[in-house]
Amino acid sequence: MINNMAMKRKKQKFLDIALKTGSVLRVEPVTPSVFRIRFRPDGKFREPGLVRYGIVLKDWPAIDFSVKKTREKIEFRTAEAVLAVSTRDGRMCFQDARGRILLRDATPPGAGKAGGFDIRFALSKNEKLYGLGDETRDRIQKRGHKNLMVLRSVASYAPIPFVMSSAGWAVFLNTTWFHQFDAGADDKGILRFWSECGEMDYYLFAGDSLPVLLDRYTQIAGRPHLLPIWAYGLTFVCDERGVRARDVLYEAHTFRQEKIPCDLIGLEPDWMEKRYDFSVDKQWSSERFHRPEWKPHNAPGGFAAALNNMGFKLSLWLCCDYDVSEYEENLVGGKEGVKGDEDSCANQGASSDDLFKDPHFIPQYFDKITKPGQPWFEHLKKFVDDGAQAFKLDGSNQICFHPDRKWKNGMPDSEMHNLYPVLLNKQMNRGYQEHTGKRAMIYSAGGYAGIQRYAATWAGDTGGGMKPLVSILNHGLSGHSNTSCDMQVWNREGIHFGFFQPWCQILSWYMYNQPWFLGDKLFPIFKFYARLRYRLLPYFYSAAHVAARTGMPMMRAMPLVAPEDPRSDELLCQYMLGDAFLTCAFARTIHLPKGKWVDYWTGETFEGPVDLPCKYPSDRGGPLFVRGGAIIPTWPDMQYVGQVPIDEIGLDVYPDGESSFTLYEDDGVTPEYLQGKLAATSISCVVERNCVRLVIQPRVGRYQGMPENRSFEVRIRNMDEPREVTVNGKRTESAWSYDGKTRTVTVRVEEDKTRRTPVLIECGEGE
Repeated sequence: MINNMAMKRKKQKFLDIALKTGSVLRVEPVTPSVFRIRFRPDGKFREPGLVRYGIVLKDWPAIDFSVKKTREKIEFRTAEAVLAVSTRDGRMCFQDARGRILLRDATPPGAGKAGGFDIRFALSKNEKLYGLGDETRDRIQKRGHKNLMVLRSVASYAPIPFVMSSAGWAVFLNTTWFHQFDAGADDKGILRFWSECGEMDYYLFAGDSLPVLLDRYTQIAGRPHLLPIWAYGLTFVCDERGVRARDVLYEAHTFRQEKIPCDLIGLEPDWMEKRYDFSVDKQWSSERFHRPEWKPHNAPGGFAAALNNMGFKLSLWLCCDYDVSEYEENLVGGKEGVKGDEDSCANQGASSDDLFKDPHFIPQYFDKITKPGQPWFEHLKKFVDDGAQAFKLDGSNQICFHPDRKWKNGMPDSEMHNLYPVLLNKQMNRGYQEHTGKRAMIYSAGGYAGIQRYAATWAGDTGGGMKPLVSILNHGLSGHSNTSCDMQVWNREGIHFGFFQPWCQILSWYMYNQPWFLGDKLFPIFKFYARLRYRLLPYFYSAAHVAARTGMPMMRAMPLVAPEDPRSDELLCQYMLGDAFLTCAFARTIHLPKGKWVDYWTGETFEGPVDLPCKYPSDRGGPLFVRGGAIIPTWPDMQYVGQVPIDEIGLDVYPDGESSFTLYEDDGVTPEYLQGKLAATSISCVVERNCVRLVIQPRVGRYQGMPENRSFEVRIRNMDEPREVTVNGKRTESAWSYDGKTRTVTVRVEEDKTRRTPVLIECGEGE
């Protein structure tokens, strides 16, 4: 039967179905393309931690759906999907609006033999699976793979229980309990999730492409956080071995002397009086970062003030074993915390014991540092007041198990362990924003579902080679965009890869990785890439805006951009960064998908699909191609974000058919863009016969500090010399030039801020 059957449309958000087996299946149409499905033998549902603590969104407007009941099944229908559920055993069949079957249960939903849950979906013969976060670094196509979904050092820094299919569906498992999956490894036709603990709770998504599925998933689990714009520049993390304030200042000064752009300087654990201080009583090292009471670090003449005067932000390394669950319970008004779910975890110890023997971690026990009633971020405010503007959260005890700890919210460690890094990063993000009114730059080694909402991540202390590259791609296929790894500066391939990531950083730690120590061959290459990165910042930042709006990551695995190409799944070393750039690292060949591609270094044009050897100039570190039709905004040279006013934007245009680009701009530091305080400039290009037409629309929107006057230097690439160039229908000769060597037409134009009309540039042979 269905409870409250009369409420068929809009008024009721979920329906409970009492199955003939005696169990209860709850179905909730969340959006027209998303259903939430829950199952319990006793029907006593409780919200899991991801929902309870606001990671996964809970409150949705009621949608229009209909319920049709027959003897054997109940059918839920929205404008975009159909879910049919058997009243006998709860098996479901998920279809799109046209009636095409997307996914169905292979077995009835239920618990495992000892409790928990066991879900098995039937897979079609040719469908491919993507997602699941950073749980392996050996593949991006997950069909035929199985693993534990447990946060572990090195082995699995950020497992994310989201998987999407080339067949037009995705599933997000709404649990933080230790669990496992098998994506057709043991049985080719079955995708299975199971655990000894917790309850069955998952979201089903319908979507006709992987980008659409990512969009719909991040509507539920949260959009990627937009970092402050300077965070998309260069981060340099200093040597750890007894480094003093003076050493850091001279390294910062050397960056400026050598004219190497850089925005963020990071300190490792030695900045603290007690190295690896997990407590809330930590202090600056009195020997290395002495701060008299009368001279705070951010006061004139202080350490942080000196960094700021040179255009640098300061980052501090942190480790944390604090019980962040207490503060989350306070936020939701909990008094006794989450009551243990004994029935759903009848045999918790067995699987946990295997994990505690994992060689990648050192167990930590007993909570000796948490101060009841005091949130974790409270003691960090004084360091923010001292000038810290970013924090690096080491894996440290985030990834360690606490088998004897009963967390303050009542959860056992097998439920809290995966949740912990998300709550920690949430509190760091929110705490910093509430204290400063600015966006946070928090970068963490650990993560789980929802981490994209609060932090950037890096691939842990695993270097900058091929496996971290695969890690970043798997993050992007799981809804997380702001990812990176330590730059491998000792070879040109590592430098190339390091600068072509969503955000980039160098780690010195116990090494001398300062760029000026790289030698006569590598140092100029490094400097070139650093300057190129900063010129391309408006392109990267616009791609970050796209990620924050749609979930489409900045760094895109090939199945996201060329799903029809049979080679995409095997291309682990190449990717697109935004819509325009295709590159690779640590590979001998690069595959160009269908379409026109231009070698960014040489201007040579190719037609895909084609495999090419990785050839590039000796003063570069890897191949770089631009998709035909690309429109790439650039900035003038600068040493740090904000050094020079951005009154002029460069536009590199690679004409091919019809194409467009939207330049997003905001104040770069506050969250006011979420209230619509930003400007969008739409740019389009059309090639017709022998004429290239470029249209720059007026800026739409405003933000604090927006330049009132704006000019453009338009560089139209790969063109024969035109007979004429017109701007807004008028022939102009003084405002344009042609470089025959690079085959580039350059046109300078001013935005018409009074009439607010588009700028039209036409280049062609004329009549």
